Amino acid sequence: MKQKEQTIFDHFNRPLRDLRISVTDKCNFRCSYCMPAEIFGPDYPFLKREELLSFEEIVRLTEIFVHSLGVQKIRITGGEPLMRRNLQDLIRMINEIDGLDDIAMTTNGSLLPKYAEELKEAGLKRVSISLDSLSDEIFGKINGRGVTVQTVLDGIDAAARAGIKVKINMVVKRGMNENEIIPMAKFFREKGHILRFIEYMDVGNTNQWKLDEVYPKKQIIEDINAVMPLEPIDPNYTGEVASRYRYVGSNDEIGVISSVSDAFCSSCNRARLSASGMLYTCLFSSKGHDIREPLRSDLSDDELTTLLQNVWSGRKDRYSEERSVASKHRKKIEMSHIGG
Repeated sequence: MKQKEQTIFDHFNRPLRDLRISVTDKCNFRCSYCMPAEIFGPDYPFLKREELLSFEEIVRLTEIFVHSLGVQKIRITGGEPLMRRNLQDLIRMINEIDGLDDIAMTTNGSLLPKYAEELKEAGLKRVSISLDSLSDEIFGKINGRGVTVQTVLDGIDAAARAGIKVKINMVVKRGMNENEIIPMAKFFREKGHILRFIEYMDVGNTNQWKLDEVYPKKQIIEDINAVMPLEPIDPNYTGEVASRYRYVGSNDEIGVISSVSDAFCSSCNRARLSASGMLYTCLFSSKGHDIREPLRSDLSDDELTTLLQNVWSGRKDRYSEERSVASKHRKKIEMSHIGG
């Protein structure tokens, strides 16, 4: 496929630049804010193999997104993406697509000691690793499996040794781990990894989200600033979701993703492809657009391109700017199906 210099815009003139690709709905953790164990139990009906997009199908769609729709960055997500067998092969296939600027992945880090070297060799450039506490007791309760902090730290170290750029994601929930903000900030500043705090979000319906459990960006910054003074810095690029800060007198930085208290819908330029081939234009979507069925029919690349263009050009999502008590009760897709 020849590359076309083309940018498409949605109803609010937002371009498409970032595609998040979920490769599995399975995870070896049961984090309370994403896949609570009481819902995602032993009998939970995860996707069957034939329901998953194949690597070849993912690559075909990715080529269309990059060459014809303006996507510049790909992020591999899950579930836990490293539970998808031979994921390094998919990374390698995507890395061979001309015109793609960046391939990243979001993971819980537990399997990185086994796969980090292969992922780097395949072309993975960046990884965001989830860790919500440095306390084994707190973290074990959060992940629902009693997984130790050291398990994730080993994954972080493995990625760094392999030459993959590492960022740490910490979801902050009031009453769960807000007291871990300062210890986490100090620890990862010393380790030299950027830490990003994420406000507890109302993604899906199984986590029983409540607004009063949100520990807001303003409070996070105030807490850290009282101990280690901060100053704001400019975003790296248009549409960056994290508000960036650095410790005064240094180049060490943190970020805060604040879709609840300080929504960034106006600059959102990302779409999400689920493991089953549903395309979502918002993390808080109620429904998606079935791409698997037309992909598995005899549609040409041009016809698929037109289909995807129509989905994005008709996009009007502004959920975080319009969030209300009423809207939080509407049915939303679970984050474990489309990644973060």
